[in-house]
Amino acid sequence: MGIMLAAGIAAPAMASDESFQQAFEAARAHQWDQINHDAIQGHVLEGYVEYHELKSRLPGVSPTVINDYLKRYRHSVLSEWMRGVAQDTWGARQQFDDFLAVSDGVPQGTTRQCWYYRALLDREPQRAAIGGRQLWLVGHSQPTACDPLFDRLRANGTIDGADIWSRLMLSWRAGEDAMARYLPDELPDSWQPQRSAFERLQGDPGRITELPGMIRQDTPGASSLYSAAMARLTRQDTAQALTAWGEIKSRAPLTDEQRHDIEHDLAFYSLVRDIDANAQWANAATAQLGDQDLFELKTRKALEHRQWHEVAAWIERMKPDERRDAHWQYWLGRAREQLGDADGARQAWQIAAGQRSFFGFAAADRLHQPYALENERITIAEKDMKDAANLPSMRRIAALYRIGEPGLARAEWYYLMRHLPKAQHPTLTQYALGQGWYDLTIYAAIRGDHWDALDWRFPQGYVDLFQKWGQQRNVDPWLLMALARRESSFNPQAQSPVGARGLMQLMPGTGQHVSQQLGVPWQGVTSLEEPETNVMLGSAYIRDMAARYSGNRVAAAAAYNAGPDRVDRWLADSDEPFDLFIEEIPFRETREYVQAVLTYRAIFEGLARGTTQGVHMMTEHERTTRYNGDLQR
Repeated sequence: MGIMLAAGIAAPAMASDESFQQAFEAARAHQWDQINHDAIQGHVLEGYVEYHELKSRLPGVSPTVINDYLKRYRHSVLSEWMRGVAQDTWGARQQFDDFLAVSDGVPQGTTRQCWYYRALLDREPQRAAIGGRQLWLVGHSQPTACDPLFDRLRANGTIDGADIWSRLMLSWRAGEDAMARYLPDELPDSWQPQRSAFERLQGDPGRITELPGMIRQDTPGASSLYSAAMARLTRQDTAQALTAWGEIKSRAPLTDEQRHDIEHDLAFYSLVRDIDANAQWANAATAQLGDQDLFELKTRKALEHRQWHEVAAWIERMKPDERRDAHWQYWLGRAREQLGDADGARQAWQIAAGQRSFFGFAAADRLHQPYALENERITIAEKDMKDAANLPSMRRIAALYRIGEPGLARAEWYYLMRHLPKAQHPTLTQYALGQGWYDLTIYAAIRGDHWDALDWRFPQGYVDLFQKWGQQRNVDPWLLMALARRESSFNPQAQSPVGARGLMQLMPGTGQHVSQQLGVPWQGVTSLEEPETNVMLGSAYIRDMAARYSGNRVAAAAAYNAGPDRVDRWLADSDEPFDLFIEEIPFRETREYVQAVLTYRAIFEGLARGTTQGVHMMTEHERTTRYNGDLQR
């Protein structure tokens, strides 16, 4: 490992960060006369200025110049960006010789792929045909850049009537009705019988029972029409779909896989929609099909109705590997307990308790035994760590953090992790942890499949802040860490699609409201990216959520994710122990969120203590209280 890392060592840069920042800001603003190249020569980030210069000169730069840049920065995300910009520029201008000259295999992104295969039409027609058909055979619209490619492939017969029909069926099944309206006009005359049959079913898939009289079983495309029509009808009217299936099942020209998929969908929607008329058939089909998602659905339905015999029966039908999961072993134990089988319950819980998960920890609590963390400690040689520090990629990342460009630093890290052999991940992961790059450490641990390296997956990120504000707010600091780990993976600059920001992912409105409550001046949205400010406000918010529910952290965590109004309604409609309350949270995201946060808090505390003896996800009161409206103050 040491030899591999040392091979990439470069001499320390002499140019200052200040000089580089001035040049970088000028490059971003296209103020080329303000760039002092002599002042930044040798700086580890010099390629960022050159990237902006080359980008601005396109398309007036030769592929030779671009390829030279790509070679020099092949270990940086800059190469990926530069290649993409050049491809976009030359592809849009139909300069396909230049496009191919900088391409390295099939590019990322549908638009670039369409340009790529269009460029190959007269050079490698067979490859262009294969790639173009793959882009055609999807159930949604493609970018307009693909139209010339598709036109050529249809004109030369590569995309034929069968391909047009296949895309029509995919689109109709996917609910892309606009495509399903225009594609029939593209079918050749020889497909008129299929088109007529489709147009009868298009507005009313319930007419599928008439289909055997419309087209023969050996008609091309018949099986996909039956399959797509059943999919549409099942979602539209599941009861009618089952009746129709009973009429056509023996006559429909379907493969075994298509029949399985149809019956799976019928069973799934019958169960989800609680269609009484379909219940007996759905139960029998679920048992016969043997699909795990249907077994899980039946188990949850049985739990919902407290049918403990059914809970045990459906779990025991699962395949051994699926059944051994802590989730299902926990509920198997609960079912056996309710049925008076104490020994069987303990046996199931013992299997669950050996697993590091919410239900594994819940089972361990029932057995009064410590949680199984199974922490794998990976030791990295000191020499390898020193070599890692001198890698150009590590020096770039460190420099980007120094100049206040954490987003670019992460882009460099993600690129490195995607392209670096997994055997080399551990050294760089440990190095990132030592630098306090906590979110990069977590990303690398997961990317490298180091699921048991808990020091990497659950680093003690910003622990002093969480301890400080936990004490000041009288809030469990391990809960604060667990929330931040789930919300942002300890990325202070994290932003969600809806605008939540920072370590604890506070919405700006929430941050401003909590600031006013605390009498603290609101410093604006960007202040939420400052760890101190974010944890100060986030700890106050979760404290208020806990106070709303008599100090109960389970309900508080649910409210942090889904909002207190929803949790108020869930509690008002409930009167259950913690496990059933959590299992029946209507939103899957919130259900998984609560389980993860409680699990993470136990892991953080266990790692800090060096043992899980005496560590619990929940207090005794949280484990034994009834979850109902009485929790609300």
